[in-house]
Amino acid sequence: MIVRIIHLLFLTYTIMLIARIVGSWFPNLNRYRFMHFIAHYVDPYLNLFRRFIPPIGGVLDLSPILAFVTLRIAEYILLSLIR
Repeated sequence: MIVRIIHLLFLTYTIMLIARIVGSWFPNLNRYRFMHFIAHYVDPYLNLFRRFIPPIGGVLDLSPILAFVTLRIAEYILLSLIR
């Protein structure tokens, strides 16, 4: 039961990351409240990785790749400890 809940939480956060990335491609979406909600919870996490991988040319941001990988590793480790 706890494993499913943790997996669901990580899945939800992953979906929020994807929504934030896709939302950044469409600047008009930033005026909606749900995008502000997502940005509020996702941007601090992404900013951790932007310190190590700044956007290339100011446009191409590769930090989400490292964020996804780190999130998956954290989920794997946490679930391994619980099991």
